[in-house]
This record gives sequence, structure tokens and C-alpha cells, in this order.
Amino acid sequence: AASQWYYSAAMDLGVCQLRNFSISFLSSLLGTETSSVRLDNSSSGASVVAIDNKIEQAMDLVKSHLMYAVREEVEVLKEQIKELIERNSQLEQENNLLKNLASPEQLAQFQAQLQTGSPPSSSQPPGTASQPVQPATQSSGPSA
Repeated sequence: AASQWYYSAAMDLGVCQLRNFSISFLSSLLGTETSSVRLDNSSSGASVVAIDNKIEQAMDLVKSHLMYAVREEVEVLKEQIKELIERNSQLEQENNLLKNLASPEQLAQFQAQLQTGSPPSSSQPPGTASQPVQPATQSSGPSA
């Protein structure tokens, strides 16, 4: 919410600065070349208003494009968050299953390894035969 306010305030500030710049620029331009341009006050005022309206329309267009892009990005991020939550849930279920299948000795060994920070050892305690897990996508030939 705070970042949305910031972008909105920055956009409004930018619009005001651009308006002030264009009005002061046109005023200085018309003020210094009045003899050669020969515009009366009503037409120069109308020119400033017309240009001001064009600038406002352009800024509104930029603002709407930015808002559209931000909304799209928010939707993408929401989808990624949803996928990560689902993946986290799957991993938690897998973790609970592995905890339930592990023997008390394996759990104790694992807890000891976590506390010391050492990598898991490859030796299994006696009486617990397990086969190493092989990745399912190994290939022996060259990949194309």
C-alpha cells in the first residue's frame, strides 16, 4: 500500500512538473518572440491550454500503461507464490513421511549431524539396508 502511494505521488508530481515546465517554456517562448509571432492573449492562452490538455492526456496514457504493467506483474507474482506454497506443502508432506519411515537410530544420527553441521555420512548403521536414490533422468549416451 505504501509503495502504491509512492508511485501515485511520484506520477502526480511528474505531471505537475511537466505542466509547469511546458507552461513556463511556452510563456517564455511567446514572451520573447511576441513581435514576430503576433499572437493575441486569447490565442496564446488557448495554445497553452491545448498543449496542457495534450500533456495531460499523454501522462494519463503513460500512467494507464504503467498500471497495466504493474497489474500483470502482480498476477505473475501471485501465481508464483501459489506454486511455491503448493511445493512447500508437498515437501512438508514428504518430510513427514520420511520422518515416519526412518528408524529412531537414523533420526538420532540425523539430528546429531544437524547440530554439528557435518554432512550426512554414507555409512548406514548395522541392520538398516537402504539403496541409494538414483535420479530418474540419467542417460548414458550423449545428449542432443
